[in-house]
Amino acid sequence: METTDIAGQETPVLEAHGARIPALGFGTWELEGETAERMTAEALEVGYRHIDTAQAYGNEAEVGRAIEASDVSRDNIFLTTKIWPASYSDFQNAVEERLELLRTDRVDLLLLHWPKFDGTTLTRTIDALNRARREGKTRHIGVSNFNTDLLARAWAASEAPLVTNQVEYHPFLDQAPVLDAVREREMCLTAYSPLAHGEVPGDPTLEEIGREHGASAAAVAIRWLIQQDGVAAIPRTSDPEHCRDNFSALEFELDGGEMDRIAELARPDGRVIDPAGLAPEWD
Repeated sequence: METTDIAGQETPVLEAHGARIPALGFGTWELEGETAERMTAEALEVGYRHIDTAQAYGNEAEVGRAIEASDVSRDNIFLTTKIWPASYSDFQNAVEERLELLRTDRVDLLLLHWPKFDGTTLTRTIDALNRARREGKTRHIGVSNFNTDLLARAWAASEAPLVTNQVEYHPFLDQAPVLDAVREREMCLTAYSPLAHGEVPGDPTLEEIGREHGASAAAVAIRWLIQQDGVAAIPRTSDPEHCRDNFSALEFELDGGEMDRIAELARPDGRVIDPAGLAPEWD
């Protein structure tokens, strides 16, 4: 894994089929209105250079304004957005709308948000995703919330390589099958909800390891993710102090024993995101 100096920190950069993705990003799910704009600006000021949003979040306009107003060059920001399944049948118009809201002529990564294909097929939707790439509206393409079977089907249907599968991943959820599948294809895994919707702070093991490093449990969980081969993490927060604390995951390393102890926290009921009607049969 390569690193690059960002805001005085050596930040891991994942390489996947030509994409260079900062391993620590800033997620914007559930951030609305002024909060989304303010926190995107704050994240860029702190040093994040990977920003994640989506059509379904309803905040692309605010994210776009924050990026446009930032002193950070757009060329130095890795910007991801996702298309909602309801728009798969009108994919190109949905892409154009994303670019208009984000105030950019292209994103760096465009994802299918969920593997639900009402009114169309996986093959046709993957074709539309590739068309957006061919037309220069996105540099790279990928998927989100795909299980290993659907990932294999999407990979086979795509003319361009998929660079990531964005899925829930944190210390309480074992994602070994998905990790194996993306690594087999030289993709990366992007971990959303890396703090398990607030379950990470207060966990005794993570707190204990954090004390050894002068770090919070949240920073330890994020460090555990991005220290794994081919894994990026996109924590979300509406608190500027937490935004800075999450970024401090770049300031220390975990040893092998600590990595193993954290991996042992995974449990069968660890998943926190499982929406009916959208979620596939998880691995």
